Amino acid sequence: MAQQDAESPSRVDEAEYASLASDLRDAVDGQVRFDEYSQILYATDGSIYQARPAGVVTPRHATDVQDAVRVAADYDVPILARGAGSSLGGQAVGPGCVVLDMSRHMDSLVDIDEDDREATIQPGIVQDVLDEHLARYGLKFAPDPASSNRATVGGGIGNNSTGAHSVRYGITDAYTEELKVVLADGSLLHTREVVLDGEEWDEIVAKDTREAEIYRTVRTLVEGNADEIEDRYPKLKRSVSGYNLHKVIYENDDGERVINLSKLFVGAESTLGVVVEATLSLVTRPEETALALYCFEDLVDAMEAVPEALDFDVSAVELMDDEVFRLARDSPEFAQYADPIPEKTAASLMIEFDSELVDDFEDAVAETNAHFHDAGKAFDVIEAYTDDEQAKLWKLRKAAIPLLMSLDGDPKPYPFIEDATVPPEELAEYVQSFEDVLIDHGTSAAYFAHAGSGTLHIRPILNLKDDDGIQMMQSIADDVTDLVLEHDGAFSGEHGDGLARTEFNPKMYGESLWAAFKDVKDVFDPEWRMNPGKVVYRDDDPTDMRENLRYGAEYSSIEPATKLDFDEEGGFSQLVELCNGCGNCRQPDRDVMCPTYRASEEEIQATRGRANLLRAAISGELPEEELYSDRFQEEVLDLCIGCKGCMNDCPTGVDMAKLKTEVKHQAHQHHDPGIRDRLFANIDTLSALGSRLAPITNRLTELPGSRLALEKIFGIAADRELPTFEAESFEEWFESRGSGVPLREADDKVLLFPDTYTNYSHPLTGKAAVTVLEAANVHVEIPDDVGASGRPAYSKGFLDLAEKRARRNVNALRPYVEDGWSVLFIEPSDAVMFQDEYRSLMQGSAVETVSENAYSVLEYVDTHRLDDRMLFEESDESLSYHGHCNQKAMNKDHHAVGVLRRAGYAVDPLDSACCGMAGSFGYEAEHFDLSKAMGRILFDKVEASDTDSVVAPGASCRSQLGDRADATKPPHPITKVAEALVD
Repeated sequence: MAQQDAESPSRVDEAEYASLASDLRDAVDGQVRFDEYSQILYATDGSIYQARPAGVVTPRHATDVQDAVRVAADYDVPILARGAGSSLGGQAVGPGCVVLDMSRHMDSLVDIDEDDREATIQPGIVQDVLDEHLARYGLKFAPDPASSNRATVGGGIGNNSTGAHSVRYGITDAYTEELKVVLADGSLLHTREVVLDGEEWDEIVAKDTREAEIYRTVRTLVEGNADEIEDRYPKLKRSVSGYNLHKVIYENDDGERVINLSKLFVGAESTLGVVVEATLSLVTRPEETALALYCFEDLVDAMEAVPEALDFDVSAVELMDDEVFRLARDSPEFAQYADPIPEKTAASLMIEFDSELVDDFEDAVAETNAHFHDAGKAFDVIEAYTDDEQAKLWKLRKAAIPLLMSLDGDPKPYPFIEDATVPPEELAEYVQSFEDVLIDHGTSAAYFAHAGSGTLHIRPILNLKDDDGIQMMQSIADDVTDLVLEHDGAFSGEHGDGLARTEFNPKMYGESLWAAFKDVKDVFDPEWRMNPGKVVYRDDDPTDMRENLRYGAEYSSIEPATKLDFDEEGGFSQLVELCNGCGNCRQPDRDVMCPTYRASEEEIQATRGRANLLRAAISGELPEEELYSDRFQEEVLDLCIGCKGCMNDCPTGVDMAKLKTEVKHQAHQHHDPGIRDRLFANIDTLSALGSRLAPITNRLTELPGSRLALEKIFGIAADRELPTFEAESFEEWFESRGSGVPLREADDKVLLFPDTYTNYSHPLTGKAAVTVLEAANVHVEIPDDVGASGRPAYSKGFLDLAEKRARRNVNALRPYVEDGWSVLFIEPSDAVMFQDEYRSLMQGSAVETVSENAYSVLEYVDTHRLDDRMLFEESDESLSYHGHCNQKAMNKDHHAVGVLRRAGYAVDPLDSACCGMAGSFGYEAEHFDLSKAMGRILFDKVEASDTDSVVAPGASCRSQLGDRADATKPPHPITKVAEALVD
């Protein structure tokens, strides 16, 4: 039997496929999962569709793919190859399929040929990861879809993807030179340029093989349909529907007529075979770029400007409408990027220039300004020359799709016709006709586009939980295909066919080419088992875009009675359903979300995976009590560390930390939570006892066998260093010392909250905070009528206890706040507890007042520029700054960096996720390995940062960082600020 990774003991194969799963395990080295959870996790992609597969195989190498395909063939079960599952047309969804997840193990960069500008890759490599490797050679892979931070290159090949720079570079088929593909019988085909009627051609077709039959058939189909190919394929930079019969035979650079089956596999959506290796041509990376964003008061005016923009030396022309800006302004993550856009902007054109096309950016922008802005066609222009300025505009543009899916309520701007493409000079006329279609159907739409290539993303707003909405979807699609044909356009210029558009391929290509498509499918896949129903379909089993919907007329979900307030999110179920499957939580190494996925690369540990399983639980797809089962709690919820990254990084704002806490609370009503969870929920009480008995308590954990006993009795990891306690607490120190700045002489007055960690384990950090604040002439008091923040209780789902503590603190602090005091926190998670979670635990003016006046200590210093009142020593010390994930989610992480820099330090803010400790998570024995894996990701970033030392405000983060080899526990940044003060 082949070697298998460890599987969860609770994963049981669904009986219908148990024999198939067993044979696959015998055949392959990768993981094989046919349990119900895995089926649900892979039932959706970024589209509107859902269909349960039979199971999932994560192949480790090409031989695994071959063996899996052969076993599936023995059972007559279809095969579906999948990357990140970010596809928008339903390409990665297939009922009853064996899904091959190519993203887990087959994700390597095999080779780079710098001289020939080529790279050989495995299909699971993420595009941004590939481009990071290529950047050191000054090269890149030209197609750049908006999903490049998580989309795999193999998925891009299957979809024939492109992006904002198709004006300059074209699409994926232009850069795919050679492929290694596993065919439906498990054989391996190597595709490359073969000179027609040359020696290699004769050698291939002379054999009685599948390869020979394929070559002969494809040539016959292309040459026999030459006139139809010329007439029916759109003359556009972007056209990705159907099979690439128009590109498979061509004249190469040497003037030879060649056939290259690689071009046929590009855009085939794994319906002809599974790509296991690809050789790609690359382009040079421009050293610099510049952007000019032109603001128009009318959408049609912006459309009419597109062909005019193409008269300049541009590398991209992008369009966004006012709906995108509106949604961005309402989004915690994207509001800052939409702020510069004038309110009256109905649409904008974003034009990019690069240094390979123009010599002087300012001259180039001045020329377009004269044409668009100065001539009165656009009323305003935003110029961006620095990388940071441009990144903000691109981030806004790339977020358009998921932002639109964050609309409240059931009607959403759904993708099903969103990438129809027409000649750019016909965009304005096309849009006006499209508006008529929308009016006829009584709906509206949002617009954004790769306008320079004529691709207009239009998403009609429909309710697909309603039968009328579903029928309207098909009717609109039918009308739009008529419009596209009128304009000699392509029904898909970017997102492919999938389940959404395959239905219309006969109409788009005509009878002869549709027959040719089916002949292509026949010769590559005689049994039609490779991702069936995409690109082509059998006459007796037509693809219908109304089937296999994630939300159909029969869909319903429960709205549970909740302890937390979900009104702002539209309810518990609405928050769950905000996940549209875009997969942004799978990005490998940016922002905070999702740290457990980065460490494990398991779909179940991404926010999308958890949301899919939650949705299955509240919609009846899973048994009613499954939500509270040990399996659901342990495999789905317990591995969410509550970092809150998804609250900010998820473009639709799926706050999984809040959802998890509510469900944990509900689960506690069904089952006893256990002694360990109760201990951690009351860690303040234990810490107070530990401090009173110190140093005896510190020595107890060092006794031989004590750590092992803790693990066996309480499940606390024996290998994890435990906190130590100080005999004199921070509160006791302050009480004996008193405030150093008299109230009557102070410029400000604050209450410094005595969090559990600072109070009992690291009072020196609290002392540093007092020193800094008093250096700014702030009167400091430690409130003696407050209790623990309730953060540990909240994190563990003890919401009644958390609410009790919230009410005590709010009631105690409200009079002070109303009298002009601010409440400050050294521990970031406690600050965010007051700023955010308290508002879900209780309502009313009291909590709002306290919350609005709660700050982390350096947030307060920065917001009020208290450091302007301080004097600092000159310093040449450099610091790496690891921010707290909760503060990053609240967009409050930058404050500490600003203060440290003004205090004289050179600071490198790390683009890091959660450290892996996450409060009690890193102490739990069953989570120890995952916690350390997350920690290693952070450690690598610290090592890569060329600084003297690292600082971190979070107590848990400092504990994890202190566990590095030959490392000491780093300080809180407030300590470094205190050290920099002039004595």
